[in-house]
Amino acid sequence: MAQLSAMAADERRDLADFLETLTDEEWERPSLCPGWSVRDVAGHVPSYDMLGWPAFLAMFARSGFSLDRCNRTRIEQVRGTPTTELVERLRTYAVPRGITSMFGSAIALTDAVIHHQDIRRALGRPREVPPERLLAALEFLPRARVLPSPQNLRGLRVIATDLDWSSGEGPEVRGPGEALVVAFAGRPAALDELEGSGLDTLAARVRG
Repeated sequence: MAQLSAMAADERRDLADFLETLTDEEWERPSLCPGWSVRDVAGHVPSYDMLGWPAFLAMFARSGFSLDRCNRTRIEQVRGTPTTELVERLRTYAVPRGITSMFGSAIALTDAVIHHQDIRRALGRPREVPPERLLAALEFLPRARVLPSPQNLRGLRVIATDLDWSSGEGPEVRGPGEALVVAFAGRPAALDELEGSGLDTLAARVRG
C-alpha cells in the first residue's frame, strides 16, 4: 500500500516538473480528456486531495451522487487559477489523501498516470512511463468502477507486450502497457498501437 502511495506521489511530481516546461499556449491546448484543456487536467489531478471527507461527501450529495458532475464542479472551481499555483498544488498534494488514497492509493496513481498521458500525448511530448507504475495501473483498471475500463475490458483477454501482465478471457487485445492504459481509460488515440482479434470490440466501446 505504501509503495502505491509513493509511486502516486512520484507520478504527480513528475507531472509538475513537466508542466513547468510548458508555454502559455500549451497550457490552453485541448488534452485527450474530452472537453478538458491541459490547464483543466492539471487542476483536476490534486483537486480531490484538497477536500476533506466531509467536504467531498457534501459535494457528492449536491451533485446527485454523480462523480462526473463532481468532476465538472471541481474543474469550474479551479479554472482561472494561475499555472504556477496549479503546479505548486501538485507538489503540495503529491502524497494521496482523502478519496484518492482509497484502494491503497491505486486511485491516485492510476488517475495521475492517465492524465499525465492525456497531456503528453495531446502535446506530442512522449515519455517512458516507469514500468512499475504502468503495471500498477493495469492491475487496477479492470476493477476501477469510476472509470470506463471495466466495461471496455469485459469479455476480452488483454496482454501487455512490454510487461509481464495479462488479464481476462476472450478475444485478445495486445500492445504496449502505456497504450493499453490510455485505451482502457477511453481514449481512442492509443487504439492504433494495439492489435488482436478483440481490438474491433474494444475500439467500438472506446469510440462509442
